[in-house]
Amino acid sequence: MTLYQIKPKFQALLRPLVKRLAARGVTANQVTLAAAGGSLVVGALVAALAWVPGVFLLMPLWLFVRMALNAIDGMLAREHGQQSVLGAYLNELGDIVSDIALILPFALVAPFGAGEIMVFALLAVIVECAGLIGPLAGASRRYDGPLGKSDRALVLGALGLWVGLGLSLAYAAHWLWVLLSLLSLLTIANRVRRGVAEGEQVRQASAQAAPHTKPSSQPVE
Repeated sequence: MTLYQIKPKFQALLRPLVKRLAARGVTANQVTLAAAGGSLVVGALVAALAWVPGVFLLMPLWLFVRMALNAIDGMLAREHGQQSVLGAYLNELGDIVSDIALILPFALVAPFGAGEIMVFALLAVIVECAGLIGPLAGASRRYDGPLGKSDRALVLGALGLWVGLGLSLAYAAHWLWVLLSLLSLLTIANRVRRGVAEGEQVRQASAQAAPHTKPSSQPVE
C-alpha cells in the first residue's frame, strides 16, 4: 500500500476548507502555482543555507503543506467544476518542478554524493512520466508504487527532519540514495507493466463490444 491509497481519508479532512476556498473564489490553478512556487522558494532557501542543519527542518513542514495543497487543488478541480486542460499541465509540471527543487538541496549535505542524488532526481522525473504515458497507451494515469510522489515526499521529509535535528549521518548513508533509485526503477517498471496490461484489457473489451458486420452478398458494380 502506498500513501496515494490513503489519500481519500486526508481529502475528507480537507473538504470543509476546500468548500470555503471555493466560496471565496480561490481557483485550483492558483493553489497549484502556490505549491510549485513554495517548493522553489523552500528548495532555494535550504540550498543557500545548507551549512545550517536546522534549515532542513523546513523540508518536512513544507512537504506536509505541499501535500495538503496538492489535495486541495485536485478537489477544487473535481468537486467545484474547475477542471481544465491548463490545470492538468500545471498540475503535472508543477509536481515535477517541485520534486527536483526539493531533492537537489540534499546534494549539499555530507556524506551524500551529488551524483547519486542527481540520478535519483532524474528517476523521480521518469517515474512521473511513466505514469503520464498511461493514457497514451489506452490505460489510466498510473500511480503504482512502491515509490510514487507521496511516498517520495515522505522519504524527503524524514531525511530533512533527520538532517535538521543534527543527527549523525554514517558514510553508508549514501547507499540510501542507491536504494531509493532502485525503488524508483521498480516503480517505473510497475507503472509500465500495469499500464500495458490495462491498455490491453481496454482494447480487448472494445474489440468484443464492437458490432460484427456481415460481409455484403450483393455484387459490386
